[in-house]
Amino acid sequence: MSRILFWVALFILVAFAVRTKLRSMAPKNEAKRPPAPLGPDGEAMACCAHCHVYFPSSEAVQAGGLQYCSPAHVRLPPQ
Repeated sequence: MSRILFWVALFILVAFAVRTKLRSMAPKNEAKRPPAPLGPDGEAMACCAHCHVYFPSSEAVQAGGLQYCSPAHVRLPPQ
């Protein structure tokens, strides 16, 4: 009887160790960006690279791969 209990306990420990190892090897979703928030009219919002104010993405000024709320902020450094 004690042999059966030993093998069952050993199997459970090995299964737990394998499960823990597989979870640690799983890719993390930390690099994913959160979805853009929606404004009151359902339009996606963008965040200014300089002042971090949210505004409708249709009004965004694109420069250097970043979005700005106005042409004046394009000339300022992103924060």
